[in-house]
Amino acid sequence: MNLLIMGLPGAGKGTQAAKIVENFKVAHISTGDMFRAAMANQTEMGLLAKSYIDKGELVPDNVTNGIVKERLAQADIKESGFLLDGFPRTIDQAHALDEILEELGIKLDGVINIEVDPNSLLERLSGRIIHRETGETFHKVFNPPVDYKEEDYYQREDDKPETVKRRLDVNIAQGEPILAHYRQMNLVHDIQGNQDINDVFTDIKKVLEKLK
Repeated sequence: MNLLIMGLPGAGKGTQAAKIVENFKVAHISTGDMFRAAMANQTEMGLLAKSYIDKGELVPDNVTNGIVKERLAQADIKESGFLLDGFPRTIDQAHALDEILEELGIKLDGVINIEVDPNSLLERLSGRIIHRETGETFHKVFNPPVDYKEEDYYQREDDKPETVKRRLDVNIAQGEPILAHYRQMNLVHDIQGNQDINDVFTDIKKVLEKLK
């Protein structure tokens, strides 16, 4: 079974990916892991990626696509299938993935899209606060401190609502054309992510049992 998993930051993609991998025994291919492995193994594409990273530059698409192709060509993928997580991030990468899969003779079986309302994600992601003295982390809504006084706490730049909103907006803009592309291919399965983690996985499992 060959799958993609998609969802906005904070939608619980990582949690569900781990459950899918554990239950369906597919290879979990996350972009970060792939890059680290390619660089550690000094593959042709890994060395090329390292040359950009060492200069503090973004790794161009053709190198990222090359690393994905190297990984998908490995023997374990033929045996177990894969769950691709964090790629494609752009519509160009989605088209490149189509070509890679065709060249390798691999068929994509489905795209799991975890849907969560962006407003509730904004609340979820921008609620983190840190105690100035102890460095303890809390959440304004889900794990509030007992004796909350605003002046005793601060937020990291990454957690501020305006930063989170920008990140979500960028992800929505990038994700929509990718989802539209896979919807045309009849591959997308929308999963309601605004429920208990186990209920989300129950819904995913129902989809994957049919795809097996």
